[in-house]
Amino acid sequence: MGGGSRVLLPAANGAGNVVCYHVADVAVPCVFFQHTDMPEEMRVEAMELCVTACEKYATNNESAAKMIKETMDKKFGSSWHVVIGEGFGFEITHEVKNLLYMFFGGSLAVCVWKCS
Repeated sequence: MGGGSRVLLPAANGAGNVVCYHVADVAVPCVFFQHTDMPEEMRVEAMELCVTACEKYATNNESAAKMIKETMDKKFGSSWHVVIGEGFGFEITHEVKNLLYMFFGGSLAVCVWKCS
């Protein structure tokens, strides 16, 4: 999402942050961070990757998850796991500073974590 401006706002419910992008004066769907313990640089890269994958494969969550996983494995080493969808619960074990749980464009949840 190069060339755009990023705005970080506290979420209305206080549970996380909302990030909105404006690219060429066009608002891009906001991202709500439910939880993350990633360092800032990794979090930004992972979030941008998730947005790109979800936009590219808007009707195919499996392909979006595959794109995210393969890119994270290459960039940050294996073993990354990705779940994308609506209305799911989860309980996971993850490596410290390697978890991102966010919502994209409203109700589409994306959970990315590393666990070797």
